[in-house]
Amino acid sequence: MDTDILSGYAVEDILPSYVISFLVNLRHTIFSPLFVDSRIYYVYVLSSLAFAYVVYRRLRKAGSDEAESFRSFLFPKRIWSHPSAWLDLRYYFFHHITGFFVATFIGSMAAGSVVAMIVGLDAVSASSQVRTLTGWEGFGITMAFMIVGLVVADFTAFYMHYLQHKIPVLWQFHKVHHSAEVMHPISNFREHPIDNFAYSLTIGITYGLLVALTAKWLGYVPDMIWLLGAPVFMFLFNFMGYNLRHSHVWLRWPGRWSMVFPSPAHHQVHHSCHPDHLDKNFAFILPFWDVLFGTYVMPEDNRDVKFGVTEKDRGGELNSCLRLYFLPFRDAWRVLKRPKAAAPATAEPVPGNPAATFTDEASQKA
Repeated sequence: MDTDILSGYAVEDILPSYVISFLVNLRHTIFSPLFVDSRIYYVYVLSSLAFAYVVYRRLRKAGSDEAESFRSFLFPKRIWSHPSAWLDLRYYFFHHITGFFVATFIGSMAAGSVVAMIVGLDAVSASSQVRTLTGWEGFGITMAFMIVGLVVADFTAFYMHYLQHKIPVLWQFHKVHHSAEVMHPISNFREHPIDNFAYSLTIGITYGLLVALTAKWLGYVPDMIWLLGAPVFMFLFNFMGYNLRHSHVWLRWPGRWSMVFPSPAHHQVHHSCHPDHLDKNFAFILPFWDVLFGTYVMPEDNRDVKFGVTEKDRGGELNSCLRLYFLPFRDAWRVLKRPKAAAPATAEPVPGNPAATFTDEASQKA
């Protein structure tokens, strides 16, 4: 008689699906550098180190005191002696094991339901029929689908990011990400679950609509072009110094190239609380959106770039994992309870100029 009562059963037969999903998320959190869909995948980290070394060599050639050694350049005491740096490390595990998992799971489920209601179950079912295309025609269709998908998803993220800064209630949650006073690559994950839910829901809906409509039109979905297990555009974006975006290493592309391709400096300026940098550089992948809507700024150097939020946002209160989670709810409630002030008179936007609305609102902090 077999004494092993679990013999012949797969893990899926024993544990509920949400428990399995949680365990998979836990493994992914602990071993993130080994997964290509992680921002801190070891290949992306190594490529960022290579870019950082180029910056270090240039600084050393210029005689900068910041470039005494490559190790001290990467790990300066002014950053790693700061409590904000170590809070980010603790928060990474706290957040990914709790709120991030819940928010993205619920957001994905909600986005799928909304897409199904809009385009119908048949289109959603057809979207699961992924086909790898061959030949030049297949390559053209695949590239067109990937480019359109990138533009749609990135504009959705850009606009959601803009709203997080301009709608006071949303800002109370998004300021968690901006509250880091020093930054290193793990600071990228200082996010509130409400932020994660917002991106998961909005990008899930818009990209899901694209996929469902493509399937309805073609009868299938073109497969992506992959590189080392990741969609090629996403791989290249992460490979081009992504982990320096949340760091002290100033790297901007020369001239107008910074308006075309995302540079670490572009996002560092967005995190700056200098008056000239507030509510600028919302784009994630395509800086073109900032150029188009008048929110692009790129100084020649980072002498005025100072990370953190302004005094009125009380970033110093966000000094623990629990406070990063729960204080934004308090602040959002205060905003909702606050009497609405009379709206100031503003100049009418120029007809035919879609950037006018963004530009006018970007001049004030909500």
